[in-house]
Amino acid sequence: MKFSGKNVLVTGAVRGIGREIALTLSKFNLKVWINYRSNPSAADELQALIEKEGGKAAVIGFDTTNEEAFANGVKTIIESDGELSYLVNNAGITNDKLALRMKKEDFVSVIDVNLTGVFIGCREALKVMSKQRFGSVVNIASVVGETGNIGQANYSASKGGVIAMTKTFAQEAASRNIRYNAITPGFIATDMTDRLSDEIKTSFVDKIPLKRFGAPKDIADAAAFLLSDYASYITGETLKVNGGIYM
Repeated sequence: MKFSGKNVLVTGAVRGIGREIALTLSKFNLKVWINYRSNPSAADELQALIEKEGGKAAVIGFDTTNEEAFANGVKTIIESDGELSYLVNNAGITNDKLALRMKKEDFVSVIDVNLTGVFIGCREALKVMSKQRFGSVVNIASVVGETGNIGQANYSASKGGVIAMTKTFAQEAASRNIRYNAITPGFIATDMTDRLSDEIKTSFVDKIPLKRFGAPKDIADAAAFLLSDYASYITGETLKVNGGIYM
């Protein structure tokens, strides 16, 4: 794939899908800024791995829900590299409960990270990319933002919001040659799914037409494509990477 820009910020990059996205993008001669909130050692390990494999990386720690911290993080990148070409808003959390048992704080805490944090990232990227007249943003949403899911009123609302918000940013930024797209992963094999029983895993797989969980690399490759010049005429799109569970 071809990339006209030279660097990328990946939020929530130290494990799971975010880590795989960072590793994948580092193989395209992009400098990867590895964002973390509370695990600096994992971020340092990822940087070392990328550099060992011949890539370029830097670590930057901040909480994506903190406006000032996010803005300062972007400022640090601009001061270092002179630009921010690409952003992947990946940071997210879950706090699953049936709606009847879900407290307001359970709902708001997930919205704050998964939706408000993504908004801050999209906005801060738009500020700097507008000056460059170039940039591309990928927001990691979820299939449950399209379908809903029992026990995930907060999570599904946050991810559905990301999908709708991505379309709005795409419309507002298009005249400045900045693209915004979203990815909706289905069931992906991560440390969270590893904790599920074999019985539950089988019940999930039975519902997936491709009869398997996805891999983090499936999401990373999709993100790389949407960021790249190969997708230069794609904006406001929601790319389903879900094995066919929702079409």
